[in-house]
Amino acid sequence: MIGVTEAFSPTYAEARRKFLQGCVTAGLTVETHPHPLPGREGEALAMDVAYEGPADAKQLLLITSACHGVEGHCGSGVQVFALHDAEWREKARAAGVGVLYVHALNPHGFSYSRRVTHENVDLNRNFMDFTQPLPINAAYAGLHPLLLPEQWPPSAQNQAELEAWIGQHGVVAYQAAVSGGQYQFKDGVFFGGTAPTWSNRTFRQVLQAHAQKARQLAWIDLHTGLGPNGIGERIFACRDDAAAYARANAWWGAETPVTSIYDGSSTSALLTGLNWGAIYAECPQAEYTGIALEYGTLPILEMTGALRADHWLHKHPEAAPELADAIHARMREAFYTDTDAWKGQIISQARQAMFQAVDGLTGAKAG
Repeated sequence: MIGVTEAFSPTYAEARRKFLQGCVTAGLTVETHPHPLPGREGEALAMDVAYEGPADAKQLLLITSACHGVEGHCGSGVQVFALHDAEWREKARAAGVGVLYVHALNPHGFSYSRRVTHENVDLNRNFMDFTQPLPINAAYAGLHPLLLPEQWPPSAQNQAELEAWIGQHGVVAYQAAVSGGQYQFKDGVFFGGTAPTWSNRTFRQVLQAHAQKARQLAWIDLHTGLGPNGIGERIFACRDDAAAYARANAWWGAETPVTSIYDGSSTSALLTGLNWGAIYAECPQAEYTGIALEYGTLPILEMTGALRADHWLHKHPEAAPELADAIHARMREAFYTDTDAWKGQIISQARQAMFQAVDGLTGAKAG
């Protein structure tokens, strides 16, 4: 059995190594989807997939990490621990539930301590119908020049203007404008892209290969960056569907109700282009119930400040190495609290949600 803190890794390369070793220990075959680019340290990048359970399982639990690359420190830790967790594996096996681990949906972002893909796209805003006109985020358009000034750190004037905007409109409106998703500014934050990314296309291939036999499908997508430090908010991750929301609350809301972007109960704003769109497109045969398990790290303005710095650096690769290093370190801190206490909270809450998902799927099968 691996220890809680041992399951987490400071780099993508180490996280991948631990995941692959965990699969070997668990006797699972790994399917590797190589990324076209190398990592920050020259390492190979990949979306790695492992399945455990009956070949014809009708109930499937999907556990994914690193949709937002740098958040993979958290999600990978959960997956690695699960692979060594005999009680968890027996729980799923006894219930006849298949478990599909997808390690590093966005390996490039994980390696480079970025939230976005190598295309500079927020993967969780990228699942759009790009044959249709894309939405216009007018509020973001007005903020874009303030979010990405010419110099970093920002000038006193830039800071004052941004604070004035927040003072006039409020932090909630600021979060909604910035994080909701935008499709007009390729160098901007929370850019959803103009076409499906490599990660989008590859994840769909994984679903096509491994989720076509499922009749009930549950998904726990592991995220960080919103809410109180170490607290895992269970955010409804389906269409605005009353029956699916009722199932999610029945499965995961016994202690604290599952929150929703649709009714304003979540710390997350209403978002566009979310990755669960792939489930409806690629697995129409399955009844789908999912959550994003969102763990808190830093306050919202500090988190968005780290993202602003990261995108500024992407626009200014000529920046001094010491400034670049500081920005990378700030990004990791914004999405990964590297303490034993935080890691313990992560594992305990994720483990509970996984057990609850199996119970929910088993109940769905019985029903």
